[in-house]
Amino acid sequence: MAGKRAALKAIDWLAFAERVPPNQRAMFNNLKTRSDAIGAKLSSLPEKPVTIDWSFYKTNVARAGMVAEFESKFSSLTIPEPKDTATAAINTQEAEANKAAVAYVEASKARIGQYEKELEKFQNMIPFDQMTIDDLNDTFPETKLDKEKHPYWPHKPIAEL
Repeated sequence: MAGKRAALKAIDWLAFAERVPPNQRAMFNNLKTRSDAIGAKLSSLPEKPVTIDWSFYKTNVARAGMVAEFESKFSSLTIPEPKDTATAAINTQEAEANKAAVAYVEASKARIGQYEKELEKFQNMIPFDQMTIDDLNDTFPETKLDKEKHPYWPHKPIAEL
């Protein structure tokens, strides 16, 4: 049992708590309390079950053959343990989530680089109250008027009046 206990993954409750949204704090606390209670109960159990002293029962039970029958049935008893079918799927999901997280971090770093360039552009530009129209058009090309699309701007054509 101790070998199996050691094989279980330990939960990093501090890292888990950092990722819990505030509206789910109560559910997280209930989960942690329940997990701690189950863990304490499991750790209080012995590693191996207590062995049965069959010789004591053979000497104290009056009916002959009954203890031998129980001993043979008990020794042939096997309790099936459930097979672990979920760990492989969980590990693949974890690997995919890690890949997605790494890709997101890389994309975020690229976006941060673009935003830092934009911030530098805004920090180095002339203040708006000191800009001319030409300075504005140079700094923000999207504000430049397209004379082919809007040849009469800011006036309306005579036909529309």
